[in-house]
Amino acid sequence: MRKITAVAALLITLPFFGQTKADSLLFSRIADEMLTHGKAYEDLRDLTKNIGHRLSGSEAYEKSVIWAQKKLLEAGADKIWLQKVKVPVWVRGEETLQVKTDNGKWRKIRFLSLGNSEGTGGKDLVGEIIVVKSKAEFDQLTPAQVKDKIVLFNYAFNQKFISTGQAYGDAGVYRRSAASWVAEKGGKAAIIRSLTSAFDDVPHTGLMRYDNPLKKIPAAAIGAKTADEIENLVKNHKITVKLNSNCTMKGEKDSFSVFGELTGKKDKSVIVVGGHLDSWDVGEGASDDGAGIVQSIEVLRTFKNLGIANNHTIRVVCFANEENGVRGGNTYAKVAEDINEKHLFAIESDGGGFTPRGIALEMEESKRAMIRSWAPLFEPYGVHNFSLQYSGTDVEPMHAKMNVPTAELVPDSQRYFDIHHTEEDTFEKVNRRELLLGAVTMAQIIYMIDKNW
Repeated sequence: MRKITAVAALLITLPFFGQTKADSLLFSRIADEMLTHGKAYEDLRDLTKNIGHRLSGSEAYEKSVIWAQKKLLEAGADKIWLQKVKVPVWVRGEETLQVKTDNGKWRKIRFLSLGNSEGTGGKDLVGEIIVVKSKAEFDQLTPAQVKDKIVLFNYAFNQKFISTGQAYGDAGVYRRSAASWVAEKGGKAAIIRSLTSAFDDVPHTGLMRYDNPLKKIPAAAIGAKTADEIENLVKNHKITVKLNSNCTMKGEKDSFSVFGELTGKKDKSVIVVGGHLDSWDVGEGASDDGAGIVQSIEVLRTFKNLGIANNHTIRVVCFANEENGVRGGNTYAKVAEDINEKHLFAIESDGGGFTPRGIALEMEESKRAMIRSWAPLFEPYGVHNFSLQYSGTDVEPMHAKMNVPTAELVPDSQRYFDIHHTEEDTFEKVNRRELLLGAVTMAQIIYMIDKNW
């Protein structure tokens, strides 16, 4: 109680960068509206249970485009429209992975092919598996040692990083590049330990890439427990792997990002709030990134319901194709640059529907300092971290091309990479209050930007 009282006193006695007691009261109105009448949680239930996962180029994604337009209309958008985006079409198909020890029997293990990878064309690919702990260890192997082998990279999340996002960034190079490293030395396939903070047997998919388009070998991920089991087995046994997968790229197709906005009362300068509408083809895409989509729509609905007269245009963007191409984010930035559309600020939610802890900021120091000065307004809501300097994947191109100040909501990260890119990413993993509090934070920062910039 003393902490809240102190914050209130500061707001009354020391307005700074436009921060006033009236702002504190407006923050309360936003929170009250969302926590008591918010529709984001039920919207997420509808998206995940009636459409499910939504890989770019799929029929399910096209259904989600129609769904997003409907929800933006219900939320009270003044204008709704689509932006055409050319997206890659990758399909998984049926896939199996089996292992056996010496002359033992084949045993199926759980795995997922990595996104955008090429499979085995439906044929069995059989080979001995070798295990390395790191890229440095792999680099010590000669091409003769790797040739015709299947290489498992058992590189684990660094549990010493308090931010699991930092561990994800550290381990991410193995998902992106392991197949290219193995192909260069003549290996048959690459398998990675999933990028996860959990010690379970759940495989995680995600985007990979080929450095050499003429050397496309299969790439897959297995759970942490299986990776450790195989590493222990190869110390005393010859382990053979049989992979059969049908994943492949099938060209490109036209798809859409979805926009809805509240027109500015003062001018048409744009403030973007968004998430990505697509997901991987496993689970339900609830935390990644159904949560960001419904939070963004909730921001618009709340501004409308509370009658907040926004000075500048507030635009919800449901970006296409973040997961395996970022075509939606790149297209948006290119078009905005081409037509010289002024953007004041853009924030994305793509860290799951967990309790908000802060807002990461990618912008010049003077604007960052202004936002940090508003920290007392956010403290009563548990939001305190404004020190991180990055922004969401879909809005970052606006910063790179147009120098737009960009940001990302920072939820508590401890559970996110347990379910990220897996069949475990379901509606049931999302808590209503945590989801809505994230939307509260986004609406609050947008209110302050709209008022002061």
